Amino acid sequence: MSKQLARLATIALAGTLISACTSVRPVNDARSAELTAGSVPPKPDQWTSVRARVGEVQVGWIAAFNDPVLIKLVEEAQVNNRNLQAAAANVRRAKAVVRQAGAPLLPFVDGSAGASRQETLDGATGLNAAQAQQRALQGIGNFTNYNAGLQVSYEVDLWNRIEAGQAATIASAQAAEADYRFAQYSIAASVAQTYFLIIETRQQVEVAQGIVDALTEIVRIVELRFQYGFASEYDVSLAQSDLASARDSLATAQNGEIEARRALEALVGRYPAGLLETASALPAQPAAPGAGLPSELLERRPDVIAAERDVAAALNASTQARAARLPSLTLSSSLGGASSELENVLDPANVVWTLAGNLLAPIFRGGALDAAVDIADADVEAATAIYANTAINAFTEVESALDRGVFLRTRRLALEVSADRSRNALRLSNLQYGQGEIDLFDVLGVQQRVFGAESSLLALRRAQLNQYIELSLALGGDWRDASQQPSGASE
Repeated sequence: MSKQLARLATIALAGTLISACTSVRPVNDARSAELTAGSVPPKPDQWTSVRARVGEVQVGWIAAFNDPVLIKLVEEAQVNNRNLQAAAANVRRAKAVVRQAGAPLLPFVDGSAGASRQETLDGATGLNAAQAQQRALQGIGNFTNYNAGLQVSYEVDLWNRIEAGQAATIASAQAAEADYRFAQYSIAASVAQTYFLIIETRQQVEVAQGIVDALTEIVRIVELRFQYGFASEYDVSLAQSDLASARDSLATAQNGEIEARRALEALVGRYPAGLLETASALPAQPAAPGAGLPSELLERRPDVIAAERDVAAALNASTQARAARLPSLTLSSSLGGASSELENVLDPANVVWTLAGNLLAPIFRGGALDAAVDIADADVEAATAIYANTAINAFTEVESALDRGVFLRTRRLALEVSADRSRNALRLSNLQYGQGEIDLFDVLGVQQRVFGAESSLLALRRAQLNQYIELSLALGGDWRDASQQPSGASE
């Protein structure tokens, strides 16, 4: 009879251990999709911007600038940027938490071994082996005891409490991975924008230097006229004031250039020495990227994906909190032996095994379990609201970037006309000066207008490049092409 019970107990324990090795199901993914979809306002079939280009959202957008230096800097930032390193560490931590949370789904197995020595002061000596053994069994006398054992325990996940807990950590890890991916995109965009800022500020320094040179010549002429009575002190003061303002603008542009260099060096993980080299001119404006469809954006943008995974994590945590109010069943088994002789510890005659079950039901916890459910439900509501806000912000960024592209193109056409007309006016003023119709003072004044138009055009060209970058980022397009995209943060 005892052998049959032992066989049944062994079969039951084996079945429990096998069931413990089943994989975790996505407990609340369907519910998460339902909640997040219902939290977002109705989406139009197309972007409302009339200039949105129909087509697939491109990847590898950084290559559109055709600048190897920029590409190398972006790649350097992906490796050395400290914020990205922290985000990658967060992903690794989240994956470790998943393993930790899933541990209770498997049996816990522990081994033990020990030895003890007991001696008494009753002076019993000269005992034969049988007498010594008898005294040892009675717990008296001088003897050594050895023991070894194996303990197995397993909590049966009756209500999916443990499974839901691990599912929550899996969703959180997926959110961390999506956050890391979006951080990669954002760092690439920041590097490109700062890179173009350096180029523009250096060109603005050249323009500002030209203005200073022109105004220096104007001051010289005005002061000379004043000496001969052809200009007033007011004219001199005004010209000198303009020159001082131009020198201030030059210093500001020079400072802006060095600060932009330091900022880019910090982004790529270098010491901010202000020595980083870039291309000498802004690249040509790339063609407008395909914008895809509004319905596709939420499945593509990593920050929106991360927010949805946070909702799934909160839902699973809510399931876990509810299951914690229900009884739990723990099975345990042990196998071990003991002997006064080390070599006999595992002798079948000295080995015993046990199998036990323990059912534990919470009766009174002072309302803590109900409060935990309320907290988890509030977390679900908060995560859903954050998701909706993230999605709306994503739509806003795309629509705004598309509109900004339209207005920037309109402005560029106007500024190009302004710059062209200013250059033509300068050409005509040089002809008039050569014929004695106007003096140099007038020519230099027209030249200032040319410098001003060129400065505005430079700023607008960089704004257009920024708009292209912002739109690519808002659309969720990876800066790398498909062949360069790693499979995870660990890579």
